[in-house]
Amino acid sequence: MPTKITVTTEDIRDYLVGEFGVNVKTPQLVNACDHFDLAYQTISKYLGEFKVKRGVWDLTVAETKKQLEKTYTQTQSQIVDSFDPAYLAAKDLKPAKDNNFVPFGTFNDLKKVITSKIFYPIFITGLSGNGKTFGVEQACAQAKRDLIRVNITVETDEDDLIGGFRLVDGSTVWHNGPVIEALQRGAVLLLDEIDLASNKILCLQSILEGKGVYLKKIGKQVTPAEGFTVVATANTKGKGSEDGRFVGTNVLNEAFLERFPLTFEQDYPKAQTEVRMLNNYCKELDCCDDKYIANLTAWAEIIRKTFKDGGVDEVISTRRLVHIIRAYAIFSDRVKAIQVCLNRFDDETKRSFLELYDKIDNEVDIENLDNILAN
Repeated sequence: MPTKITVTTEDIRDYLVGEFGVNVKTPQLVNACDHFDLAYQTISKYLGEFKVKRGVWDLTVAETKKQLEKTYTQTQSQIVDSFDPAYLAAKDLKPAKDNNFVPFGTFNDLKKVITSKIFYPIFITGLSGNGKTFGVEQACAQAKRDLIRVNITVETDEDDLIGGFRLVDGSTVWHNGPVIEALQRGAVLLLDEIDLASNKILCLQSILEGKGVYLKKIGKQVTPAEGFTVVATANTKGKGSEDGRFVGTNVLNEAFLERFPLTFEQDYPKAQTEVRMLNNYCKELDCCDDKYIANLTAWAEIIRKTFKDGGVDEVISTRRLVHIIRAYAIFSDRVKAIQVCLNRFDDETKRSFLELYDKIDNEVDIENLDNILAN
């Protein structure tokens, strides 16, 4: 009756690795034959999965291969899921309509482009706080279009935008970036503050031509679905900031900028438009004060004109007026609401802005300006 062999492949592998390391040849196998009292053919058969070539075995190959195959299978499953139409349809990315929004400037033109579903990249430039991003969001909300927003920084690279492999439960899994998500679902891709980008943003060249992108890491071509387009917002025109107001903005590649066929220059809304906006916020916050709103918009308009003429170095944005209204809803004090929202400026600017408001609003009397500034 033949003797039953109780030695396992793992026993043989552990012995060889312990004695000779992971790379072994025929003499080491002969040593294992003597150790386990087994024939050479038996040992060789047990280690078949580790064989690299005639007379050479790598005792790590099979284990690594199995792990890679497992990872690849899991990765492929995740890739299929992320490109599945049902997966995309399950995610609603339409912005909510904001009742406080009042259209102005080039909003109607922007909305027409977005509603048309024609690929037509747009570059929107303008000073900070004048509603560039908010306008894009509300145009998509009114047009019932999916919107994917990406906040650009100098560190933004291809991996952030296009996607890459991520470690999930010990396995390497492909994750789509926001650009791929927008391409697949035919969404509007908003590249916010694009003038902060480095030359790493050039990975979007083919996408800005409407050609999609080839994902070299997984060997897949992604073409844009109907409705996909790109909108970029910036405080500059991609030429940097000469006056230093927007530190960190960069000079963008001319070929990159040329791929935006349409540029909108957005200024602050007119006074009557801002009155409507601030009234909407007042109603929401239950702090209606028509005279205060009229005074604020007149005050902001004078400051902006002075800024354009070079008389002051700071400006009151629409966003800052909304901040003041919110502060007024909390403190119920006109002057304090303005003061706390001006504290980001230097003392000289704060003083001149408060003195100007004192002249506009005859219902307030800023007698102790030094005390106000000190507090």
